[in-house]
Amino acid sequence: ITVPLTELGIDGDPRFEPDARAEVRLRLESLSDGIVVEGEVAVEWHGTCRRCLADTGGRTGSQVRELYQRELTDPDAFELEGEMLDLAPLVRELVLLDAPTAPLCRPDCAGLCPTCGTDRNLAPCDCAPPSADPRWDGLSALREVLAPERGDG
Repeated sequence: ITVPLTELGIDGDPRFEPDARAEVRLRLESLSDGIVVEGEVAVEWHGTCRRCLADTGGRTGSQVRELYQRELTDPDAFELEGEMLDLAPLVRELVLLDAPTAPLCRPDCAGLCPTCGTDRNLAPCDCAPPSADPRWDGLSALREVLAPERGDG
């Protein structure tokens, strides 16, 4: 089914269009001691790349495998209350947690030059690289000591 995000209590989140819908494909299997819920929840999202500020977007695909039990015998199970299983909280949680809060337009985004503001995905700039913050010197020295041990040398 497709469910409007407003029915899940998701309203005004800038990552989703106002009329966005979650695509929910779940299969429920009855067990002797509970119900297994398996499937996928997907939703379209949009945002601004955290490195270059370009508009970006995508689709999440959250895999679901949860166990609901009346009497909890599995520490990872959720309690099943009443005669109906309300899956809205599960779907809401997956939509909110799996949509990126700091998206990238692409994994290798070069971002903006911190000096001149040029989008380094489109063109290089002639600015000198920024000098390292001296507060990181202690960690840099530690990296040099540990690098031979890890084989990163």
